[in-house]
Amino acid sequence: MSRLDRDFEPFLHRWNLAADGEPIVTHTSRLLPVRRNDESLMLKVSHAEEERFGGLLMLWWDGEGAVRVVAHEGDALLMERAEGPLRLSDMARNGEDDAASRILCDVAARLHAPRPGALPEATPLDLRFRELWPAAQAHGGVLEESAVAARALLETPREVRVLHGDLHHENVLDGGDRGFLAIDPKRLVGERGFDFANIFCNPDATIALAPGRLARQADVVAEAAGLDRSRLLRWILAYAGLSAAWHLGDGSDPTMALAVAEIALIEIQAG
Repeated sequence: MSRLDRDFEPFLHRWNLAADGEPIVTHTSRLLPVRRNDESLMLKVSHAEEERFGGLLMLWWDGEGAVRVVAHEGDALLMERAEGPLRLSDMARNGEDDAASRILCDVAARLHAPRPGALPEATPLDLRFRELWPAAQAHGGVLEESAVAARALLETPREVRVLHGDLHHENVLDGGDRGFLAIDPKRLVGERGFDFANIFCNPDATIALAPGRLARQADVVAEAAGLDRSRLLRWILAYAGLSAAWHLGDGSDPTMALAVAEIALIEIQAG
């Protein structure tokens, strides 16, 4: 029996599921499309603490702005499967970048909306930035500018909410009649403006670094989300620097993230 089979097998039996496609493997999780009677569902098994932590936030959202959790136990989540035909990354690449950004803003508004009951445990946003500080000290340049912006923002938080933490084109899916729905949250708490910054590093380098794209989408997102544009630009600078720090830390290419940070800095300086 393969490792994938061993991961899924207990839950297939326990929840009376039938495999309905090939397994999907990411660096943190294993997913399997499944069916139960006439329901199309997705079984996710993750041994990464961050993924399990995010799964608890999915439960708290209870299907409002995010895919609905049908069952959960230990490392496993059984979720509704969002199978609509639209992909935000395709929209952005095919002349509908503004529309894709507005959809992301709408999903964020639903996720950030007040809910009854106690807030779930979440990681403070300043801890998310812990890898930026040593990277800025080691490499300087735009990373130092990103660190300065991040510290100022984190020291003066506004509109604190429970955050998705990784909101971008591939983490929001077409849920058909249920609208667009988020997946794979990181479960942070902090200023809501942070949740919009990753839009500007996505869906790929060609789009993110296109001339005028960052400035245009800053206008679109600020209006759609009700954000101060200048503060949004500082969040973009801070987040892009953090992304570059992560790339430097794991040996991957930071070029695109550094370029986004540079563009955001130029836009800030232009005033």
